[in-house]
Amino acid sequence: MTTNLLYCFVCFLLLHVCVWFSTNLQLVSEAAASKSLLVAVCLAVPTTLLAYFGTKYGYQALGESAWGVRFFAFSVSYLVFPFLTYWFLGESMFTLKTMLCIALSFLIIAIQVYM
Repeated sequence: MTTNLLYCFVCFLLLHVCVWFSTNLQLVSEAAASKSLLVAVCLAVPTTLLAYFGTKYGYQALGESAWGVRFFAFSVSYLVFPFLTYWFLGESMFTLKTMLCIALSFLIIAIQVYM
């Protein structure tokens, strides 16, 4: 695994954690909902920077393919969302549909990295 790919993965992982909280904090509790818009605004610039650098490193690591970066970023998002949704909202990720999508996310990452 190249260093650029590792940086890309970390950037996209943190990006999607920020995106989850920016969009879903309002659903966690009433106390969180009252602060969720402020959190979203505060996370806007860090989220944009993570997307920028994730794309930069991913483009270099994945053979200068914007499509490769897009699929890689999507797959990482699908690894983050189910876990945070289960942890904070109690929605199970252990349904057949969700587990198949998570498995496909791992497959998409493998295709982008090894093909």
